[in-house]
Amino acid sequence: MIRRGAKLPVLAEIGAPASSNGRAWGLRRADLEALREVLGRLDRQRAVLVTGEEAPAATLAIALAGVAAAAGTPTALVECDVERPRIAADLGLSPTPGLHEYLRWEVTPADIVQPLTLAGAASSTAAGPLACVCAGRPSKDARTLLGLGSFHHMATKLRDAYALVVLLGPPLEGAGGALSSAAAEADCVLTALRERPDRRAAKAHGEALSWLGASPSGAVVVGG
Repeated sequence: MIRRGAKLPVLAEIGAPASSNGRAWGLRRADLEALREVLGRLDRQRAVLVTGEEAPAATLAIALAGVAAAAGTPTALVECDVERPRIAADLGLSPTPGLHEYLRWEVTPADIVQPLTLAGAASSTAAGPLACVCAGRPSKDARTLLGLGSFHHMATKLRDAYALVVLLGPPLEGAGGALSSAAAEADCVLTALRERPDRRAAKAHGEALSWLGASPSGAVVVGG
């Protein structure tokens, strides 16, 4: 964890998703090892919020959850950015029903959890599929939705059911509102950046994250 006002440390650098056929979402070996180290540095935190720049944050959240699940940790990935749903398209999942529909009590938990079976040599130790909850239909009222008691109820149930919950939150520029509501259900926060920040930018990111309810842990650079 970092002190308020301190610059944000860069914990790792990974590439964009690797694909050999244009469809499969995958990680390179070096990225896999880097994210294993990041998970080790999180010191057994049960719920991790990922924010930052939109596309890098989605990549980091998916990759982090996938690496944890592949290592045998029962893991859930929850897309909380209901204004900009994307992981259904990235992972070939059904976009609805999802978090939005559940928060409005339109569906049950069983309706929104989609199992994603992991493949490849690194998944040989997986205890089961990665549990995914997509954002559902888009909404411009993310602050209200994530502020509902149903979001806290869902987050609590997921923490009881899984050893690790990865929350893909709204972008960091939306600090406050919906992002703060997501952070209230997390133990720590990771931010995803497109490039390694200079000293001034690292301090600015650290300051922005320090106002969230969960403790900022560091940044991961997600490049090409």
